[in-house]
Amino acid sequence: MEASESGAAAVGEPLIKHRGWKTMPFVIAGNETFEKLATIGTLSNLLVYLTAVFHLSSVAAATSLNVFNGTTNLATILGAFVSDTYWGRYATLGFSSMASLLGMAIMTLTAAVSKLHPPPCKQDQTCEGPTSFQLLFLILGFGLLVIGSGGIRPCNIAFGADQFDPTTESGKKGINSFFNWYYFTLTIAVAFSSTVIIYLQSNVSWTLGFAIPTLLMTVSCVFFFVASRIYVKVKPEGSPVTSIVQVLVAAFRKRGMKLPDDPKQALFNPPHVSTLVAKLSYTDQFKLRGVRFLDKASVISSADEIKPNGSAANPWKLCSIQQVEEVKCVVRIIPIWSTGILYYIAVAQQTTYVVFQALQSDRHVSKNLEIPGASFTIFSSIALTVWIPLYDRIVVPLLQLVTKKDGGISLLHRMGIGILLSIVAMFVSGLVEERRRSIALHYPSIGTTTGGFWLVPQLLLLGLSEAFNLVSQLEFLYKQFPENMRSLAGSLLFCGIAIASYLSGLMVTIIHHATAENGQVKWLAEDLNEGRLELFYYFIGVIGAINFIYFIACAKWYRYRILDGESR
Repeated sequence: MEASESGAAAVGEPLIKHRGWKTMPFVIAGNETFEKLATIGTLSNLLVYLTAVFHLSSVAAATSLNVFNGTTNLATILGAFVSDTYWGRYATLGFSSMASLLGMAIMTLTAAVSKLHPPPCKQDQTCEGPTSFQLLFLILGFGLLVIGSGGIRPCNIAFGADQFDPTTESGKKGINSFFNWYYFTLTIAVAFSSTVIIYLQSNVSWTLGFAIPTLLMTVSCVFFFVASRIYVKVKPEGSPVTSIVQVLVAAFRKRGMKLPDDPKQALFNPPHVSTLVAKLSYTDQFKLRGVRFLDKASVISSADEIKPNGSAANPWKLCSIQQVEEVKCVVRIIPIWSTGILYYIAVAQQTTYVVFQALQSDRHVSKNLEIPGASFTIFSSIALTVWIPLYDRIVVPLLQLVTKKDGGISLLHRMGIGILLSIVAMFVSGLVEERRRSIALHYPSIGTTTGGFWLVPQLLLLGLSEAFNLVSQLEFLYKQFPENMRSLAGSLLFCGIAIASYLSGLMVTIIHHATAENGQVKWLAEDLNEGRLELFYYFIGVIGAINFIYFIACAKWYRYRILDGESR
């Protein structure tokens, strides 16, 4: 793609030079790929690290990992706020990358220095747990990783898409492909981390296994900063959160006022001066009284003052139609976003109990080569890696010929397909676990099951599910949120994943205790052969089915945002 210049810059400001794909060797191939290799390489085997090195129980480790993942993703809200309000995406990414680098260095030290982790277990003796200092040092590393991820995750996708000119046809196509290729490089990183890094951690040295991601993160930082002068760096235009609150406050203050018969013509509609945010068309979709009161924020009363330049003197009493429409965008998106929370509970299982299943299975490829339990997640990455290029280069063009729609099918259709695949994956997981446990109990081999590759089908299904749902969620949130909220849009996805991680951890804890009472068989026993893990998977599958029905209702209600001057 040729570098393009946007004519949207205000008078007196330099034209913005979008270099598009020319920046991608630094943004995707360099910074993001190495950052993902480093981050995933550090985090993907933490479950095993906490149990094997820090001697936590499987339930405590799984719960701790869910809490850590949840906190990491929840921190993206703060990162997005700082980015959209004060620093901008470039500065936020730079600071957060350095925080992640420090966090990885500390994780390496916890493995390299013997005084920073418990001593190895002695035969026929209870394993010694970590001291308070060792836990605090570990938590410090986790904390820096949280800070790093909190800034990187909501900003890197939007920052990459910022490099394309959305006003040109080539720029629009570049943005559409960017999301697919972004996730493609992510899966490559997952595949490498799930094999090479995890193998080194599990079979060679935890120190080396953490040191390599730290080195890769250093390379990522170098790639990011070296191309600084050619990036498009979008400057923040104030807090979008403040604008949302202003609309809510103004609407509440004027809740008793009557809406005009022709809102589009009578509501406050000053000249649009933003060079960042596209002007939105007035919409009257909301008919419920509890939601339609938003329009009242733009009703002009006798007490309202308007400045000579056309703006409101007090934005806490009078808001523009543009501000109200931006809030409506958010209100429309929230129900669709909420379906991703329950969806991700299924996806989260591939890093927790799927790993435990693998650990109690025969994972030998040959007599001398055994696949680490955490490396089984590579199969979902393989499904993603194969499908995304095929979909982007072959399936989409064919679908566009048939449907005559940009992208072939809508983003909501793709998200729905992903939810369906996750439901199927959970029921397949339950059937596989029944088979695995049956073999282990009837044909015992020191507590393991022959044929650990029975887990592959469910992981392939989960990988395809992510290719449809999560990639589409990224694109949906980026395109449907107003331009000044795009870091917030990125954080919203990870916030949903955070809530799902907390819910998954809560489910594990509740089900573990509830099924252990009154002499019942534990669903989630320490030894999976003594539990009923398949019932846990079926339970998640039922939740997914209910979520799919909810998603259909939300998708039917949703209306895509309309720019001023566009036809509905």
